[in-house]
Amino acid sequence: MEDKKSIYSWALYDWANSAYATTVMAGFFPLFFKSYFSAEADVTVSTAHLGFANSLSSFIIVLLAPLLGAIADAGSIKKRFLFLFSYLGISMSAILSLVGEGQWQVAVFVYVLANIGFMGSNTFYDSLLSSVSKEKNVDFVSSLGFSLGYLGGGILFAMNVWMLQDFTLFGFANEAAAIKASFISVAVWWALFSLPLLFFVEEKRKKTQLKVSLIKQGYLRLKSTFGKISQLRGLLLFLVAYWLYIDGVDTVILMAVDYGMALGFNSHNLILALLIVQFVGFPATLLFAKLAQIWDTKKAIFLAISMYLFIISWAVVMREVNEFYILAIMIALVQGGIQALSRSYYSKMIPHQYAAEFFGFYNFLGKFATILGPLLVAVVALFSESSRIAIGSVSIFFILGATLLFFVDEKKVANDVQTALE
Repeated sequence: MEDKKSIYSWALYDWANSAYATTVMAGFFPLFFKSYFSAEADVTVSTAHLGFANSLSSFIIVLLAPLLGAIADAGSIKKRFLFLFSYLGISMSAILSLVGEGQWQVAVFVYVLANIGFMGSNTFYDSLLSSVSKEKNVDFVSSLGFSLGYLGGGILFAMNVWMLQDFTLFGFANEAAAIKASFISVAVWWALFSLPLLFFVEEKRKKTQLKVSLIKQGYLRLKSTFGKISQLRGLLLFLVAYWLYIDGVDTVILMAVDYGMALGFNSHNLILALLIVQFVGFPATLLFAKLAQIWDTKKAIFLAISMYLFIISWAVVMREVNEFYILAIMIALVQGGIQALSRSYYSKMIPHQYAAEFFGFYNFLGKFATILGPLLVAVVALFSESSRIAIGSVSIFFILGATLLFFVDEKKVANDVQTALE
């Protein structure tokens, strides 16, 4: 029987760290990076700097996640790694408030470390999904996390937007001071709401300490599993498909605000669009979970990919700010759904005792995708001198990902994986 306290405590971590994803990654940092940290720099050059910063942090997680996942499984220390990374992200978010105007190099350095903390903690958060949920409810539990993330991130972001718009009411000297205070509020929110997971989510742990022998054990386990995964065509097929289509999703998340600014929309329009995404995304993610239960998880993912292709097409041709709001609504309808259902779909194919290690590979490919997506946008923007062409180039990842996903049979993959690891 599932423990509801564990489920909601696990899901609340998404409520906690989505404040960073919303206020920092998607919202204020891209705006502040252009107008404050990169003051007077060309908009195309600052777009490239932001794209390279996102790619660098993802690349570092690509290198770390699989090995750390293997070590976490070998020593049953997923929660320790989760909080190690989360408090790196929390501290760096607070430190962003200390970076001065024009210091874009320092801002990039701190931002990269904060992203590493955020993305690294998510690897181990994802791996705990199988510890709190049985397979029949995994679509709902995974979606519950993402939906609470939208709601929690949206609530804090709305408060921070209020602080920005009425900065004198809150005692700030200017908008820059209000944004810096929002970075601190993210750190406090993230730290506070991560506590339920710390106290109420149980992980079966071996009596062991993190030492050289455990690191060696994790390395050998990773090497063995990688050898077996390389022979599992079905699992590899899904991982590559996921790698491709989630590239498009993450690139849209990371670069949407920057794209809106390149089209000439003002910061207030962009902030309102982000708020729309958060509060529409909350119920939409749960509806996608219900659709997966009634229909089929794989078919629901296909629906989301199809909608993203339409979204990219819309983004390339849109001109008016009202069209940007419609774009935000369309993104909100599918963003949480495709993320949550991809996570739960994958969890059905892997053995629980290897969860952190296999989610290390999952996040390895997911974060490798966020290297290529922003990098592609940055390079195309520099060479074409067109933000429209740059964002349109992302559609190739959705097309290729959907093509490969068509050939995945999750039940056969699950049986093959279990047999290979026995």
